[in-house]
Amino acid sequence: MAISRSQLLKELLPGLNALFGLEYAKYGEEHKEIFESETSDRSFEEETKLSGFGAAGTKAEGASIEYDTAQEAFTARYTHETVAMGFSITEEAIEDNLYDSLSGRYTKALARAMAYTKQVKAANILNTAFTQTYGDGESLIGTDHPLVSGGVNSNSGGNVDLNETSLENAVIQIGKWTDERGLKIAARPKKLIIPSDLQFVATRLLETEGRVGTADNDINAIASNGVVPGGYAVNHYLTDTGNWFLTTDIPNGLKHFTRSKMSTSMDADFDTGNSRYKARERYSFGVSDPLAMFGCGS
Repeated sequence: MAISRSQLLKELLPGLNALFGLEYAKYGEEHKEIFESETSDRSFEEETKLSGFGAAGTKAEGASIEYDTAQEAFTARYTHETVAMGFSITEEAIEDNLYDSLSGRYTKALARAMAYTKQVKAANILNTAFTQTYGDGESLIGTDHPLVSGGVNSNSGGNVDLNETSLENAVIQIGKWTDERGLKIAARPKKLIIPSDLQFVATRLLETEGRVGTADNDINAIASNGVVPGGYAVNHYLTDTGNWFLTTDIPNGLKHFTRSKMSTSMDADFDTGNSRYKARERYSFGVSDPLAMFGCGS
């Protein structure tokens, strides 16, 4: 007895979904090294950064307590995008029993396309880090992030190559940041984010016992002090071969919101007789607090 097309689709779908999932996971999720992930149930998300309070005062005996008021520094907005793609297999290909080989190859290609787009959108936050402005009116990496207290924070190390001196200066600069009210926050680096071109430089800086490029017995203070505890992560979607970044321990910094998880489905088109398979997800990437990242241009 010949199998009907509806039966064929029903039999084919679980295998294609499994194949899609395996192939999608194969391309990695490099954005997780940079972004905190959360879910959303709205068309957009807004996060407001509050200033916090100033330093607590000393209360004299019998005196009233001084009350402080937190202020809104700026608001970050995340607008979710729908990313979707599909393919079709012709009625003739199904008729000629080509659906098995074609659907497998097409499904792998679709999974790669969806994974690639997600990583490109995520990396674009860093690829435009020196030009794209956000909630505080400054680019993600800049020298003048304004504070409610009237001062500024700089999370830019300037146009310098990745080397021992520039990395040490970055660690020192991060440690001097203050909050919106001017209080020291003792921020620390977590992980170095680099393009693949800098992976060997990063290994020498973070994983060798002696100082890089010296003939003496000086220790590698960067590695010995553990000032970049997360080591380094290569992001293959960074477009500038000389730009490098440090994630910091500042919370609620760079966010990835998932509005709709990856979903796949398959149906038949009545007019053409083609069988169609599609994938869809909805998400956004953005910046809530620029101090979650430090960067240097090349």
